[in-house]
Amino acid sequence: MNVTEAVTSRRSVREFLDKPVELETIRRVMDKARWAASGCNYQPWEATILTGQPLKDLQAKITSTPPQQLEYDWDAPKTEDAYKERLYGISKGMFEALGIARDDGAARMAAMGRNATSFDAPAVMFVYFPRLMKEPQWSDTGMWLQTVALLLREEGLDSCFQEFMAYYADVIRDHLGLDHERYMFFCGMAIGYRDPDAPVNKFERERVPLEEQVRFVGF
Repeated sequence: MNVTEAVTSRRSVREFLDKPVELETIRRVMDKARWAASGCNYQPWEATILTGQPLKDLQAKITSTPPQQLEYDWDAPKTEDAYKERLYGISKGMFEALGIARDDGAARMAAMGRNATSFDAPAVMFVYFPRLMKEPQWSDTGMWLQTVALLLREEGLDSCFQEFMAYYADVIRDHLGLDHERYMFFCGMAIGYRDPDAPVNKFERERVPLEEQVRFVGF
C-alpha cells in the first residue's frame, strides 16, 4: 500500500471484526511511528496499548463511571456555522448508516455510548503526555497519531481516534498508574480490523474543496 492509498482509505472505523491484533504487528507499527515529525525532537507523546482482560477491566470501570468535566475543549469550532455544518454533515451520514432516525434520541445516545468500549475493537491505545507540553507539542502528538493510523493501514488494520475518552481521564490515569498532576490524558485510539460489511464503515464522507483551504501564490 502506498501513502496515497493509506491516506484515502483511512477512516474512523466503528465496527470491528472479532479478530485479535498480534503483538508483533502492533510493535512494528509503533516502532516505525517513532520517526514522526517532532519539533525540537521533544517527542512528547506517550501511550499504553491494552488488549484482552486488561482492556476489559478498564472498560468495565469506564462504563460504570459518570463522565467527568473535560480538561480541554474540542467543541469550540461549533460557534461558527461553517464548522458546525461539517460536524452535522458527518453525524447525519453516520446515523443514517446506522438506521437511526433524527428524532430517536435514545438510539443516538446508545450509538454514541459505544465509544466507551471503543466499538469493540480488540486493542485500544491510550495517549497522554506531560502537562508541560504546550500547543506545538499537542500538534506533534497529532502528527504522530496520523502516522500511526497510516502505518496501521499498511498492515491492513484500521483505527478510530477517540477524544471521547477524555471524559474518563481520571479513570484511565488511575488504571494505567499515571500521575494525575504530571500527565494530561489526550485521547484513545481503537485499533483492529474493520468489518467491511458494516454500513457504518461505508457511508460517504465529504471534504471541502481544496480551494477553500489552500492558496497557491507565485506558481
